[in-house]
Amino acid sequence: MPRLNGGEIIATYLEKEGVEYLVGIPGHGSTNLLDAFNDSDVKVIQPRHEQGATHLADGYARASGKPLAVFTSIGPGATNTVTGAATAYVDSIPMVIFTGAPQTHEYGQGILQELDRQKPGDFPSVMEPVTKRSIVVDSVEQLPRALRRAFQIALSGRPGPVHVDIPMDVQGAVADVELPEPTTSRPHSRPGGDPDSVAEAAELLAEAERPVIVPGGGTMLSGAWEEVQALAEHLKAPVIPTFQGKGIIPEDHDLFVGYAGWIGSTAGNELASNADVVLAIGCRFSDLHTSSFEDGVSFDIPPGKLVHVDIDPTEIGKNYPVEVGIQGDAKVVTKQLYDGVSRRVDEVDKEDNEYYKEIRRLWAEWQEKVQARHTDDVPMSISRVLAALREVLPQEGIVVSSAGQPQETTNPEFPVFDPRTNISCGGFSTMGFGVSAAIGAKLAQPDRPVVDIEGDGSFLMCNQEVACAVEHDVDVTYLVLNNHGWKSIRNLQVSKYGWDRVLDTEFNEETDVDYMQFAEAFNVGYAERVVKPENLAEILGEAIEHEGPAMVEAIVEPNNEDSGAIVTGEWDLADLQSE
Repeated sequence: MPRLNGGEIIATYLEKEGVEYLVGIPGHGSTNLLDAFNDSDVKVIQPRHEQGATHLADGYARASGKPLAVFTSIGPGATNTVTGAATAYVDSIPMVIFTGAPQTHEYGQGILQELDRQKPGDFPSVMEPVTKRSIVVDSVEQLPRALRRAFQIALSGRPGPVHVDIPMDVQGAVADVELPEPTTSRPHSRPGGDPDSVAEAAELLAEAERPVIVPGGGTMLSGAWEEVQALAEHLKAPVIPTFQGKGIIPEDHDLFVGYAGWIGSTAGNELASNADVVLAIGCRFSDLHTSSFEDGVSFDIPPGKLVHVDIDPTEIGKNYPVEVGIQGDAKVVTKQLYDGVSRRVDEVDKEDNEYYKEIRRLWAEWQEKVQARHTDDVPMSISRVLAALREVLPQEGIVVSSAGQPQETTNPEFPVFDPRTNISCGGFSTMGFGVSAAIGAKLAQPDRPVVDIEGDGSFLMCNQEVACAVEHDVDVTYLVLNNHGWKSIRNLQVSKYGWDRVLDTEFNEETDVDYMQFAEAFNVGYAERVVKPENLAEILGEAIEHEGPAMVEAIVEPNNEDSGAIVTGEWDLADLQSE
């Protein structure tokens, strides 16, 4: 058995796992861990904030399906990962986060940066709600097993982040250890659905007159795009993904009809709410996706019958009653359903198919609504900027977006054609997510152009990570849509309480950022500001072609209705009650 210290054990095991990058910021609580990576094949990427490290790992995993490892010191370096871990946890994105911890012989003594007033070395309690598991390693001999378990948990079943807390003395201690092979602790197959339940669901789908398919993020995580498309084509059923399922079917496919929910398409909401059978695969049915569960707005279940497929049984029937609930892997179960349906009914024909004609008509009507927003007005609409980006971005290009106005327009309006080419924070709706996630996506897919679409308010929350992209020469284009403030929140206040109750959410000339000077200060090689829409395509094209980080600032309309989104559903935000 090799004799290794704790840091060497971690480095060697990450190599066995095929982890390409370790992402984090050194501190006194992680020096023993980090030293081993001087001699490792695992490359170290240093962001400028630990939240950026977790978002980078998140973007990498969404673009590749493979996890990265994050490391931090003890104390604030560790707590800085919480927002990124929560973002990944809610969207079921795998990563392993290593944090430094007090020396085992000084636990509870309140050493520098220890949380000890509830119990010694208590940082794992902080991570418990935002990770699948928080593991504490008390001795170097425990490390191999802890590492094996961490990756097994992160990647098995419903994926997610796992936290490993490693005391400083454990990182430096030496032991004779045998490192396990990752393949010996992984399932070698994916769980399929119960045959009787699959048969019942297949019968419902075969007999349905108005079936719809709702693929969620679980279909993307399992790689079920071929299976979803095959089943939809056999049934001629419209595909209405969630935003985390965006890209599961090409958006120029004749069965794609947009999205359901608050900012879904008119076609998606109309077809979803009038379906007799809804097949939901890897889908949480969140409030935004369901118009806050208002009957008949986005979904009407019942009377519509729900077939719900999910790897996590706690999601099945959580928000809507199921006719058939099937626990299993999205890819495997969708293939089972296709086999069951195809044995029961021939492929549905498009000819003389009134449902298919309705699908095409509703989609055409929605497209007209979107096209009407592509005006040459100045200031520009966000829709107009996105239309120009789609014109110049190759089909295989990846777009990344954070929370806020740009996301609310990008997700429903910007068409993508390949899986894993739309990377957007979902259920935790994290501002600034994309600045680092785009770096991770580019590292995962170096041959694909990557554009991060940010609002100015969101960009400023994590803008320091542009320095990481510059340092490591990561070829990312930052498209900053500048409407001079947090206008989604401003518009929310206006809609709820009126203009006289709005708190200041605008950046005036004295407080706004000069993004061209920002780009110069951060050594960004290409930076241009666009005011007129006729200049968009050329400048965006040049930015994408530029080798290295680039920035385009587009000045967009600051006072747009519904924050630039086309609101077609509902979203329940409790109103203030007063006497």
